[in-house]
Amino acid sequence: MTTNPQVPLPVIHSAIREDIISNLLSWYDENKRPLPWRGAEPYAVWISEIMLQQTQVISALPFYDRFLKRFPTLRSLAESSQEDVLSHWAGLGYYARARNLHRAAQIMIENHDGQLPQTAEQLEALPGIGRYTSGAILSAAFNQQRPIVDTNVVRVLCRVFGLPGDPRSTHNQKMLWSFAEQLVPADRPGDFNQAMMELGAVLCSIDEPGCERCPILKHCAAGNSADPSVFPEYPANRPTVTVTHSSAILRNDTGEVLIVQRPQHGLWGGLWEFPRVICEPGEPEIQAAARAVSEYIGVETRIGKRLAKIKHTVTHHRITLYGYFAEIETGLLSETKIQEKGCCRWVELSKLRNYPFSSPQTILREHLLIANCL
Repeated sequence: MTTNPQVPLPVIHSAIREDIISNLLSWYDENKRPLPWRGAEPYAVWISEIMLQQTQVISALPFYDRFLKRFPTLRSLAESSQEDVLSHWAGLGYYARARNLHRAAQIMIENHDGQLPQTAEQLEALPGIGRYTSGAILSAAFNQQRPIVDTNVVRVLCRVFGLPGDPRSTHNQKMLWSFAEQLVPADRPGDFNQAMMELGAVLCSIDEPGCERCPILKHCAAGNSADPSVFPEYPANRPTVTVTHSSAILRNDTGEVLIVQRPQHGLWGGLWEFPRVICEPGEPEIQAAARAVSEYIGVETRIGKRLAKIKHTVTHHRITLYGYFAEIETGLLSETKIQEKGCCRWVELSKLRNYPFSSPQTILREHLLIANCL
């Protein structure tokens, strides 16, 4: 273990360490949830760990099953199109994860004989895999003695050891990884890491930890204090940003709808949507919808009735999306211009669901399909 002489890292007493490991594993054996990736082969473990980045278990479960049915092997994932991968990820959010998953699968086919690497150095060289994810994969899939520190583990460790201050600080990150590294046993490292996460998920909750049922309560500084929920000591959250989006639903003479593909990077990267812009301060939503079409394909439109108003929250952004029907007002819409844009495409209504949309745009799409059936 590397230490900083200026910031000495505490050593967990061996008797306390062994008691925590024994009690936590016994509790886990009796109380663990029957999650499908537990005991799965390495490819499935990798998929689950990427899905669980910034996503709760209950939200990931239906996507996990559907994703593995469509991409049952690493090779099937690598040989699929990015669009197909994104379409089976749509709704899960943080779409860079899906793009990284797809690219990592291709790299493993090219450089690792179609297998997950079994060293931290090689795993962490792949897109989307950092120290936590590599530790989770190596311990769960390959039974290697590797630590993990995710949100749930941070909460458990901060409370057990009474760690003051922001757990995201450089000093506290060193402390947390040191505690995790000291605790993970050589025997059943994957189960122990799963047990730590399970404890944080089902007992050591944010606001009302179930201390009376905790298998390691006697070693927990916070659990034996007046208010265990004081830890971790995160600073105040960032303020919520409220933003308004406006989309235009533009149809051609044959009834097809214009959709556009977002750039590969950034929010909702690579997904499709109806032409959309962020409303400028004071800009009416109707005017913004017309601007959306003009910016994408350079024609003026007449905005019709509003199709939907949709509210959606992502990270610290609170989004209100307006969708308006639109018609071409001046000029001819050149098919050549559409083809030149590359990111624009006319699509039949019956085929809209074949394209991966972001969550708010998916809701807008469903409003359109329902309206078309009325």
